[in-house]
Amino acid sequence: MKKKMKVSKYLSYLFLIIVCAIWVIPVIFGITTSFRSQTEVVNEGFRLLPVNWIVDNYVTILENTSTAPIMQWIWNSIFIATTHTLLVIVVISITGYGYTRMKFKGRDALFFTLLAISFFPNVVNLIPSYKIIDILGWVNTPWAMIVPGLAGMANIFLVRQFMKGIPRELDESARVDGASDFQIFFRIILPLVKPILVVCGLFSFVGSWNDFLWPVIVYTDVQKMPVTAGLLLLQDVYGNYRMIGQLMGSAILAIIPTLLLFFFAQKYFVQAIKLNAGIKG
Repeated sequence: MKKKMKVSKYLSYLFLIIVCAIWVIPVIFGITTSFRSQTEVVNEGFRLLPVNWIVDNYVTILENTSTAPIMQWIWNSIFIATTHTLLVIVVISITGYGYTRMKFKGRDALFFTLLAISFFPNVVNLIPSYKIIDILGWVNTPWAMIVPGLAGMANIFLVRQFMKGIPRELDESARVDGASDFQIFFRIILPLVKPILVVCGLFSFVGSWNDFLWPVIVYTDVQKMPVTAGLLLLQDVYGNYRMIGQLMGSAILAIIPTLLLFFFAQKYFVQAIKLNAGIKG
């Protein structure tokens, strides 16, 4: 029995190593390609490490501030994703509180109706969403990406489920002491749901950062584009296998902010995976 368990354990480790290699090797190859010359990219074929390490690709990227201002695009994406994330946290925390702690007619019916509607593909809403953005005058502005999606039902559902696990005795004790709904929300509920809010914030930040189709539709000004729309433009500037090093370098620069975000916020992922187990315990 022990021998079978040991074999199963080794097979699991082997499987995880293989999956990790499948994911990591292309990433490493992309990073090293950004340090290759175009001549080496064309002539050497697949090599995990460059023959000659160069930084000319990154110098070219940073010096190009007209046709492909990568740093401006990254800054645009940081501003858009950060503002969107902060507003998402405000909206979903208040909405989640309303769906769990406040009683009103049709509360659950409204919630599950909106949840069902959210299962429709986002592409269905592209034309009406663009029409609304155009009427508001938000085309080629950050608000075109910041406002849509603030009340995402997936995030609201997670927050609602988390809040349902918080004992109502805490609310009742606070009310006995004369606390209002806002005081209960800010002083009791909000600190307890911090882990799930951080995780929803991370999902919102990455979703806003990686959004591709919507920014391509609402942005035409090169200087105002987020990085995803800009990388599409780079395929025309650096594509056709002529400047692959610059293209890969731009992609690597674009993923650095999200990597840093996950690195510093990973502990909240562990807390939120457990959801409200700690509160119930």
